[in-house]
Amino acid sequence: MQSLDALTAFGALSQETRLDTFRLLVRHEPEGLPAGELARELEVPANTLSTHLGILARAGLVTSERRGRIIQYRADIARLRELMVFLARDCCGGRSELCEPLVAELACC
Repeated sequence: MQSLDALTAFGALSQETRLDTFRLLVRHEPEGLPAGELARELEVPANTLSTHLGILARAGLVTSERRGRIIQYRADIARLRELMVFLARDCCGGRSELCEPLVAELACC
């Protein structure tokens, strides 16, 4: 991941509704959620959510799939992984014992 890509992703996540949307989608992987359900869960007007989803999609953080009249949204877990690796790549100056707590925290599954 390049720095500009990371900055775009961080910029997309730096707004509360977008961060909440992304986190909700991560919790609903791998099925994702339809746009209408996302709007209801987040208590956000559909047109406002659509704008936020567009920003997240352009940052590569969410994908969408049309299923008839419904658009199903999913978090792009591969992109999330890239972003996390980008942040931690130079972690601890090569001293793995300093990164072990971070790795353990991320081993949630």
